[in-house]
Amino acid sequence: MKVTDFIVEAVPRKVIAGFVEKHHYLHSVNGVQHIQCFGLFKEGKFGFDKQLIGAAMYCHPSMPSTAQRYNPDNPKRCWELRRMVCIDDTPKNTESYFISKCLKWIKQNTNVEVVLAFADTQEGHEGIIYQASNFHSLGQTGSGTKLMVDGVLRHNRSLNQDKRQFGRTLKRRYLAGDPDVYQVKVKPKNIYVYYLNKKVKKKLLK
Repeated sequence: MKVTDFIVEAVPRKVIAGFVEKHHYLHSVNGVQHIQCFGLFKEGKFGFDKQLIGAAMYCHPSMPSTAQRYNPDNPKRCWELRRMVCIDDTPKNTESYFISKCLKWIKQNTNVEVVLAFADTQEGHEGIIYQASNFHSLGQTGSGTKLMVDGVLRHNRSLNQDKRQFGRTLKRRYLAGDPDVYQVKVKPKNIYVYYLNKKVKKKLLK
């Protein structure tokens, strides 16, 4: 099967949440306040029963200062690709094909001008997929710390999600000195940016 035979659709979060939790290296969608989700499907035998083989979640950047930095004139028109994963048994270039279709949909259906993506070098990801998708490389974030929770790395902002039961419980455990909730140093992330608006691209890349 060729990648061009696959189908990309804008879908509700519930369609892909379980898939992301199973296949993405973080195994979690907690704290991901999505704006738009996409599913990558292949058709079953005889054209029936589409099978989900990939998923993507686009969101506002978690920190307002991030959107301000990469699209200062219109920070609300800046999205971040927070989760993207495909099953292993897919043809070469599946990920870049998936991303290109998502970006095309976003350009046609929203006023978004800038899309960010961060490759987690802590997990050995350099961002080759984003390079193949014509994202611009803009260096690295600074190194820092994350929260290790029961063997899973989570962002420190999880401690401030007081409106969510998960966040309240996590904060209580951390403040109580739970040995399974602690800070660890992490490597920087590689920063990639895709410009959907040519005028914005020209201005920001000067």
